[in-house]
Amino acid sequence: MTMAMGTVAAGAAHAGSGSRTDRDTLRRDANALLDQGAPGVLAELDTPRGEVTVRSGFGDADRETPVPWNARFRIGSFTKTYVAATVLQLVGEGRLSLEDTVERWLPGVVSGNGNDGSRITVRQLLQHTSGLPEYLRAMPELFDREQFERARFRTFRPHDLVARAMRFEPDFAPGEDLRYSNTNYILAGMIIHRVTGHSWQHEVRTRIIEPLGLRHTYAPGSFPFVPGPNAVGYARFLTDLDRPEDPGTWTEPVDTTVLNPTWGGAAGAMISTTEDGNRFLRALLGGRVLRPAQLAEMTRTVRAPYFDPAWPGARYGLGLMWIPNSCGGSWSHGGDIHGFKTRNGVTTDGTRSVVVSINSDSLVPKPGAPELTTDPTVELIEHALCGTR
Repeated sequence: MTMAMGTVAAGAAHAGSGSRTDRDTLRRDANALLDQGAPGVLAELDTPRGEVTVRSGFGDADRETPVPWNARFRIGSFTKTYVAATVLQLVGEGRLSLEDTVERWLPGVVSGNGNDGSRITVRQLLQHTSGLPEYLRAMPELFDREQFERARFRTFRPHDLVARAMRFEPDFAPGEDLRYSNTNYILAGMIIHRVTGHSWQHEVRTRIIEPLGLRHTYAPGSFPFVPGPNAVGYARFLTDLDRPEDPGTWTEPVDTTVLNPTWGGAAGAMISTTEDGNRFLRALLGGRVLRPAQLAEMTRTVRAPYFDPAWPGARYGLGLMWIPNSCGGSWSHGGDIHGFKTRNGVTTDGTRSVVVSINSDSLVPKPGAPELTTDPTVELIEHALCGTR
């Protein structure tokens, strides 16, 4: 499949009550992402003055049609923020503690090759300071095109994903460093199940999605489709894992919209919209999801050099990342999954937020595109959150 990007759709803005400056800036920044390899972009900024939504490029590159204004998309690791908030609600109810060990709730699950659940706390799971190895290292079916096509509808169980991680030694002793590992949140989802007797999907739905009126946010289980209007999600696969910086080592874009997301589980399987994502972020930082003590825990950060290549100076809390910017810093948690890249940001007071959806997780910049040293959405989010107030 080839990308029909010869006649790039001009950026357009949806009618909204936000300021013209916000609209023009957001449109310009969305257009700039096309040069970085985005097939299409949908971005929504919510401010006290109102909301602005823009789109650019193509939601379907073959048909050269735009991203739907109300597009649903896979949010990848943004799922972790919902899961962390659910765990923290349970903490606020006294049903578990952040200092509980993994072994207490999941006896025998984290063991072998030096991994020891009796030394790892729930807090360390949520903050990626557990040292647990990444289960994706044992999933070549996600990174090779032929293997992906054979496995795209396979259902993966949480215990099986953790077992794959246990094939490796820990990255470091618990609490001694920070390294992002999806294994942490697979375990967090399993702990939610053990504490409540319900799946993490059920608890996220009844505790967050329904109370906040997130009408187009789903935790789909093994359901492989994206419900409702959506862009085509494009993924490229590396043909040489040792040379990811070489555009010639990537396949042409592949339509990966339809897949069984259970391999992502509580670490990255949810679906949402720009509108719902903004509503959740503003409610979360505005104190409408967690009690003050638990929100304070969520936003208590440690330095996270692991993220510096994309977000210099980043700090990580519990399912939330703090990113410095020109107006004091913002909270965020992006996510990548086959076909979709989600980025976002919200001010510390929850009054201004932005969500960006790109319908590819694997961007290859066009020839002559500006060479970036950070995540390609950094400038868009900076302008959106630090604009005229």
